[in-house]
Amino acid sequence: MALEIQVLYEFDSFRLSPADHSLLCAGKPIPLTPKSFDILLTLIERNGQLVTKEELMRRIWPDSFVEEANLTVNVSALRKALGDTPEHQQYIETVPKLGYRFSARITTRSGNLLATVPDPTAAPATPSAEIKQTFRASPLLTAADPTQSMPIWARGLAGVVAAALVALFAYWLLHKAHSAPQLVSQPRRLAILPFQNIKQDPSSDFLGYSLADAVITRLGNVQSLRVRPSYAIEKYRGQVVEMSKVANDLDVDTLLAGNFIRDGDDLRITCQLIDVKTQNLLWKGAFDLRYQKLLTVQDQVSEQIIHGLELNLSSSEAARLKSDEPANPLAYEYYLRGVDLYARNEFPLAIQMLEKSSTIDPNYALMWAYLGRSYTASGSFELQGRDSYQKAQAAFDRALALQPEQIDTRVYLANFLTDTGSVEKAVPLLRESLQTNSNHAELHWELGYAYRFAGMLKESVDECVRARQLDPGVKINSSALNAYLYLGEYDRFLDSLPKNGELPFHLFYRGFGKYYQKHYEPALADFDRAYGMDPELLQAQVGKALSYAISRQPEQGIALMRAAENKVQLRGVGDSEAIYKVAQAYAVLGDKDSALRMLKHSIDHGFFPYPFFSTDPLLDSLRAERQFNVLMETARSRHEAFQRSFF
Repeated sequence: MALEIQVLYEFDSFRLSPADHSLLCAGKPIPLTPKSFDILLTLIERNGQLVTKEELMRRIWPDSFVEEANLTVNVSALRKALGDTPEHQQYIETVPKLGYRFSARITTRSGNLLATVPDPTAAPATPSAEIKQTFRASPLLTAADPTQSMPIWARGLAGVVAAALVALFAYWLLHKAHSAPQLVSQPRRLAILPFQNIKQDPSSDFLGYSLADAVITRLGNVQSLRVRPSYAIEKYRGQVVEMSKVANDLDVDTLLAGNFIRDGDDLRITCQLIDVKTQNLLWKGAFDLRYQKLLTVQDQVSEQIIHGLELNLSSSEAARLKSDEPANPLAYEYYLRGVDLYARNEFPLAIQMLEKSSTIDPNYALMWAYLGRSYTASGSFELQGRDSYQKAQAAFDRALALQPEQIDTRVYLANFLTDTGSVEKAVPLLRESLQTNSNHAELHWELGYAYRFAGMLKESVDECVRARQLDPGVKINSSALNAYLYLGEYDRFLDSLPKNGELPFHLFYRGFGKYYQKHYEPALADFDRAYGMDPELLQAQVGKALSYAISRQPEQGIALMRAAENKVQLRGVGDSEAIYKVAQAYAVLGDKDSALRMLKHSIDHGFFPYPFFSTDPLLDSLRAERQFNVLMETARSRHEAFQRSFF
């Protein structure tokens, strides 16, 4: 044991303590992964000097060969924790093509004497020599013994985690009323939770969510299962969860939980399939495999779930389960990294990873589908516009050419078509898919979304309500049930939003519903909060403009909308429904010419719900204008043509 002086680093309201590996902001702890903490400490110790990428990678990963993407992902997470953005680098400055430097003023303080003990886990691990696969059954939620082929340090860590799982599950069993098994007449409702990383190693953290997503995608073709989509389980990544609460939140009767540990080229994955109602463990398995065989995990886990649930597959379902796989392990790793980054809304980084995957193995349909989805998100949310949309269309075309029946591709493509003015193409694509996947919640939601753009408002509500019956969390964070709003059913619209939703998207729509109810003060508060949280979100900008209207500051609101319009026009941004809201804001602010210009843009680009246009109170200031009536005739004509074609 040795004694050393504790050194503290302070900058603004932050305090970093290397001794206890903590970062506080105004006295409150800021969670950081070990690698992110080490990066921050390295930059602070160099105090304003350039630290090259190569130097950081040598210091943070001294005994490993890692991609530069690992450093990029950790720096991105660190910036988020500190409140930095790529545009406003207050603390961590990027030196293009070289590295990073810490740019805030640092105060160094000395604390108390600390007793320190060498870390017994610092010794390098020895990879397992033999790799095998085992499956076992057990009445308790404990992993099949994963320690026999692991290094000593990993055995101890895995043992602690296993003991914690046993204790947690035993407590749950003791405090839950026992119920007799019942026959299941409805399809199983299954949630596959993100796999937990036992080592807490950021370089492999991406596996937790992306492996779960891979299994979810594979099982999406099974009609006797209703598998919760990936976005529904994303919030549980990195968390110790209470099984009964998660099952209740997701409205499921079956859960798959698991963990993984990577040791060099060796990977161990353990899974437990649990019937939540009967408290039975339906299956438990452990996979020992080389990291290069990562792409086999989704197949093996999917097969064991089907076996554990005793599902009988049709020949067509069995054929769809044997879908394409990437031939190259590195391409698959880049794909998984892209999936994980997309879920974190890191769209530019997701595109980088997926593009790398495509250059290594261009024959994997799902990779192209996710790349198209990422380009679409970048085009709309990052306001990258037409260039991203062109790339998205090309990516979707490649995906369908490789695998025409892939459901995820069809869902993402339909959303893209609706957003970019081709709703008449989206509807047949979705209806055809629903013929063989009638319980797929996202298909129903996207069909309701398409109907809304075309003005079939009651039909839109029916499809979206059906989607929420199948999955209460479908598109909960990225789409609202606007058809209620367009029908004038404001209370139902507000009830359809997440009760405790605190995302900028939710806050805007909560304020928007209140604005239609003429509850202006609470609407203003929601609008301002949304804009304060994400001033780049187009909906948040519209809300802020309406806030200026409430505060009788129309000039500021018009200036904000003019800046947003310039980006929309310059870059060819789609999402004509969001652009319609810019027209609404202009109309409320009293700028009729701009309102009519953006209304025309919205209709020309595929948003034509004529029944809503004819009643929307936010357009009342425009109704006496001749051009408004011309635009309404255009919308009515396309709406009626759509109605004749599809109803």
